[in-house]
Amino acid sequence: MKEKNEIEEKIKIAQIIGKWVGGGVEAVVMNYYRNIDHSKIQFDFFCDEDSTNIPYKEIEKYGGKVILIPPYQKVFKYQKVLRKELKKTNYKIVHSHINTLSIFPLYAAKKVGIPIRIAHSHSTTNKKEWKKNIIKQLLRPFSKIYATDYMACSEHAGRWLFGNKAYNKGKVYILNNAIDVDKFKYDENIRNKKRNELGIVNEDTLVIGHVGRFVAQKNHEFLIDLFSKINKQNNNSILILVGQGPLKEKIKEKVYTLGLKDSVKFLGQIDDTNEIYQAFDVLVLPSLYEGLGMVTIEAQCAGCPCICSKNVPNITKISDIIEYIELNKNIDSWINKIYKYANKKRKSYEEETSNNGYSIYTEVKKLEEKYKSYYQ
Repeated sequence: MKEKNEIEEKIKIAQIIGKWVGGGVEAVVMNYYRNIDHSKIQFDFFCDEDSTNIPYKEIEKYGGKVILIPPYQKVFKYQKVLRKELKKTNYKIVHSHINTLSIFPLYAAKKVGIPIRIAHSHSTTNKKEWKKNIIKQLLRPFSKIYATDYMACSEHAGRWLFGNKAYNKGKVYILNNAIDVDKFKYDENIRNKKRNELGIVNEDTLVIGHVGRFVAQKNHEFLIDLFSKINKQNNNSILILVGQGPLKEKIKEKVYTLGLKDSVKFLGQIDDTNEIYQAFDVLVLPSLYEGLGMVTIEAQCAGCPCICSKNVPNITKISDIIEYIELNKNIDSWINKIYKYANKKRKSYEEETSNNGYSIYTEVKKLEEKYKSYYQ
């Protein structure tokens, strides 16, 4: 006889991604999707129809589907199509990853009778993005209206979206942005191979790296100014930029204007970020704000030192190779920290990564149990 609470059918979860552009949120959800028990849990991904870089084959390999819908700005069409698609499958859980915009898909989910509606906070905000903030601040008070449950990548992100009261009452479940630690751990052979592929033949070349979308939040303008000064002091230095985004061409123009064309490499969207961290000497993340800053977890696991703005939550400190600096500090303060860590002997930090709750192998089990508890 089956246990009374045994789940007899596969749990199907509608993951609301929004615009899939190969960013950190998508990476987090895919990490969990790759490692979750596919015999018991299925993810279907609801993405804006103008998305790019959706890994269709990998999603389908694990039994999931990709459902394309209009962007939320086309509000009536969005609601009509989303409700229609949600009705097609007997979803009991909708998990939305679009921060304050979760109000739109969770409203649709409620209208079609889906009982578990999760709002997930992956980010915060900053006063420098005031135009974008207007929408965020207007929608933030409504972020909980149609949600039955709250998740966040960090305390900072949880308090920002759901409020101190909800957080203090234990209503926000923290789901760590976990990674495959075996995949990211330091490997000197990979470092040498990757640097050779990038044309870095001199081991003494200072390689500064950044992984992130070309959006205002990531503060590429500051990063280019910082590197320009370093390159004048040391012409045996290069900056590697990984990612896509609307501001990419503007940053390229700045690079050319400053005469840095031969010293800055734009790699675009890549599939082997785990290997690129091996090639870096230092990762620099001068963000205006971050919900967490997942790239710092990945980089530290790979033994790559990180110099970050103080807008990156300090829960990312899982090792002794990361430091945080105020953005309004003199650029020389950043340069001094970069040089301090650039020649540090490399080693792997997978144990520290796991001990701080960022190993996908342990965290995915917690998520499975959480979904099962919702389902039951």
